[in-house]
Amino acid sequence: MTERLYYTDPYLREFDATLVDTVSHGGQTALILDRTAFYPTSGGQPADAGAFQDVRLLDVVDAEDGRILHIVDRAPSTTALHGVIDWTRRFDHMQQHTGQHVLSAAFDRLFGVRTESFHLGAESSTIDLAREVSASEVERAEDESNRILWEDRPVAIRFVDAAEARTLGLRKETMREGTIRLIDVSDFDLSACGGTHVSSTGAIGIIAVAGIERFRGGSRVTFLCGDRALKGFRALRDAVAGSVRVLSVAPAELPAAIERMQSDAKDLRRQMKGYQEQLASSRAAAFAAAAESVGAVHLVAASLEGWDANGLKLVASQIVEQPGFAVVLLSEPAPSAIVMARSRDVDADAAAALKAIVSRFGGKGGGRPELAQGGGLSAPAADVLAFAREHFTR
Repeated sequence: MTERLYYTDPYLREFDATLVDTVSHGGQTALILDRTAFYPTSGGQPADAGAFQDVRLLDVVDAEDGRILHIVDRAPSTTALHGVIDWTRRFDHMQQHTGQHVLSAAFDRLFGVRTESFHLGAESSTIDLAREVSASEVERAEDESNRILWEDRPVAIRFVDAAEARTLGLRKETMREGTIRLIDVSDFDLSACGGTHVSSTGAIGIIAVAGIERFRGGSRVTFLCGDRALKGFRALRDAVAGSVRVLSVAPAELPAAIERMQSDAKDLRRQMKGYQEQLASSRAAAFAAAAESVGAVHLVAASLEGWDANGLKLVASQIVEQPGFAVVLLSEPAPSAIVMARSRDVDADAAAALKAIVSRFGGKGGGRPELAQGGGLSAPAADVLAFAREHFTR
C-alpha cells in the first residue's frame, strides 16, 4: 500500500519518498513508492504532473491492489526520491473539483437534482444531472454557488468508518467500506471523495457556467472555476470586441445584427440559385451544341471556372435530359469538383469511370451508373478530362 499524502495535505508541493519497486505498466516504466503526494487519475479528476529530480512523471495510476504506479520516462538512478508537483496544474484541479462539489450541492439543495457524474477536462469541466434543468434553474444554482464562494467557507477533510458515513446524510450515498474520506464544505455539502480540494471556498474564485445541453435524459452542465473562468471571460471579451469592430454595432446589438446577416445571406443564396439556374440552361445548351462525337455518343468534357459541384450537376443534368449524351464537367481552380452523367439510352457507367479517375488522380466520390460526383482533384483539368474521355466512352 502506498501512503497517500494528498489525502491529508493537498497543498503539499514537494515530498521525499523511497522507491520500493520498479515494474512495467503497458510497456512503460512504473515506480512504486512507499509514499506519494502525486494524485492518480480517479473520480473524474486527472492525474498530477511533475518530476523526480531529472526523471519526468508521465502519468499516475491507481492500481487495484492499493499501490500507486508512477509512470516515468526512465528509471531513476537512486531509491531516495524527491518529488516535485506541477503546482499550477494541481491548484487548477483543486479549484475545479471543489467548485464541482459546490455547484452540484447547489443543484441538489435548490431543486433536488442529483449529479450523476463529473469530468474535469483540460479546458472545462462538466457535471451530468439526473434531469433536464432550465436556464433559470442554472442561473439560480450559479448564483447560489458563488454566494458560498464569496462567504469563504472552510473546506475540511474528515475520515469516518462506513457505518458512520451512512448516518451523516451525504449528498450522494457511498458504497465503499472501511475508512471513508469526506470533503466537508461548511454547512453546505458533505461528500465522500478522494480528490484534492482547496481549504476554503474563496480559493475557488468564481464558478461560471459556460453551457448546458441535453444529455442522456438529463442535462450536461459545462462550467469554469478560478483561473479558467478568467481566461474564458477574456476569450469571450476578445470575441465580442472583434465582432463589434467588424459589424460596427454595440455589444448588445450583436444578436440582432447576426440575424440580419443570416437573413441577407439567405436572400442572396436564393437569388444566386436563380441566376445559376438561368446560367446553367445557357451553358448546357452551348455545351450540347458543341459536343464531340465519340462513336454514337455525344461527349461533353469541359471545365468551368468558379462553379461548385451543385452548379456542375445542374448543367450536366440538363444536358443528359436529351438522348445520346455523356457529360464530364470539372470545376476550376483546384481542388476540383467533378460531375459525370449520361443519358438513359447511353451504355456507360459514370460511377465506374469516376472510381477510375479517383484512383488515378486522388480525391473522393461516388454515385450511380447514370450520375456520379466527387471532389478534391488536384491534377490539371486537361489531364483529368483526357482520362475521363477514355474511361467514360469506351
